Amino acid sequence: MDVLRIPAAVTSRLPGRLGETVGAAGSPVVSVVRLHGVISAQAAPVPRQVLNAASVEKVLERAFAPDRLAAVALVINSPGGSPTQSQLIGDRIRGLAAEKDVPVLAFCEDVAASGGYWLACAADEIYACSTSIVGSIGVISAGFGLEGLIDRWGVTRRLHTAGGSKSRLDPFLPEKPEDVAWLTGLQEQLHERFVGWVRERRGDRLDSGTELFDGEVWLGERARELGLIDGIGTAHDVLTERFPDAEQRPVDQRKPLLARLGAGGAASVGHPGVDPAAIGSELLTAVETRATWARFGL
Repeated sequence: MDVLRIPAAVTSRLPGRLGETVGAAGSPVVSVVRLHGVISAQAAPVPRQVLNAASVEKVLERAFAPDRLAAVALVINSPGGSPTQSQLIGDRIRGLAAEKDVPVLAFCEDVAASGGYWLACAADEIYACSTSIVGSIGVISAGFGLEGLIDRWGVTRRLHTAGGSKSRLDPFLPEKPEDVAWLTGLQEQLHERFVGWVRERRGDRLDSGTELFDGEVWLGERARELGLIDGIGTAHDVLTERFPDAEQRPVDQRKPLLARLGAGGAASVGHPGVDPAAIGSELLTAVETRATWARFGL
């Protein structure tokens, strides 16, 4: 009886568990996860533009799932965003790392700032390019004051509340000093939590003689000198050197079924069933996302 022989180059790419490929027999695996985008609880008008706990949950689970897992690499490109979503993602990474007992390495690309650096600190080691922007350990809030605009157009604001604090920082009302003081206090508490996380994760690697927590950013080489990162290098080069026998396996975020079928894309004006308000919301989200990247010249 003839035996069908399948070349090794083919068998190495036959499907294993759902969504994975099988590497060389017995070879270790390094999962590579891309975390790209602004960190926000809101969905993005363009897929993969936003990071949050819900959007990365399945990706992280798949990254930590393979047999013979040697490490997980996080390739981070994020200007930051929601403190809560940053914490949720970071905590989930640490939980999976402890459960699987594997090291996590982070690689900063263009920028790992603010919440992006929070994610990097979820790793045991952090690397960056010499041109990467790293840091921004601070808290920022932004908004608009529109009371003059509605006055100009003769619009009357009608606002009714039960509770004296319900209308704090309403953009259509004049800003009150007591509201600003409340916001500043909240920011200080968030900042303390951020600083605590960085100190917990980086420990004595940090340069104690430099003010690291005032929201400043640094390029890769200076970030290494300050102890914010451990070295200069790309994911491919560092992982190849550290795990020479391992398969570097990308773990991508899967598109929803409708998106894969070419449906469910961004709303378009005039399309039946499309809410114009939803279009406006998507445009506003896109502008805010772009502005967040622009803070770092990107």
